[in-house]
Amino acid sequence: MTAAKQNIKRSKWALDFAHKNKQEKNVDIASPPGYTPAVALFHAVDSIRESDSNHLIIKKSWDLALGPLKQVPMNLFIMYMAGNSISIFPIMMVGMLIIRPVKALFTLQQTFKVIEGTHAFGQKFVYFLGQLVNIALALYKCQSMGLLPTHASDWLAFVEPQARLEYSSGGFIYV
Repeated sequence: MTAAKQNIKRSKWALDFAHKNKQEKNVDIASPPGYTPAVALFHAVDSIRESDSNHLIIKKSWDLALGPLKQVPMNLFIMYMAGNSISIFPIMMVGMLIIRPVKALFTLQQTFKVIEGTHAFGQKFVYFLGQLVNIALALYKCQSMGLLPTHASDWLAFVEPQARLEYSSGGFIYV
């Protein structure tokens, strides 16, 4: 039978893992880097999994808490691109800038329902502050568009409107 195995034409790169020489049995090969025996492996894997899962939960919950603050630069860009004119596009943008954070504040407990631990209060507080910052940006945009009643003449008919400090008009054509 061994002669039959030797007669089979083998590829140049073929390896036979089932057949071992007597010389290979006596050689003691060092374990590769990072290898731990099976007994120690089970205990190490359990503790690593627990710490990794706790670390991942904390990381994900902080990502959730910092989400509103990460939206602030995009909201600033949208406010800049919308302009200060009163038309449908800027009004829709301001409406969405106000409605989204208000809805998020009403669903704060549902958002953080699964998060518990030592960081939970801080995460809720950061999330709450981020939503307040987004609402403040929306109110600033409303004020810059002239939609907020900031003077007494805006809601009282007998009070004189505020005097303009500056006037602008069309340009001149030079020929």
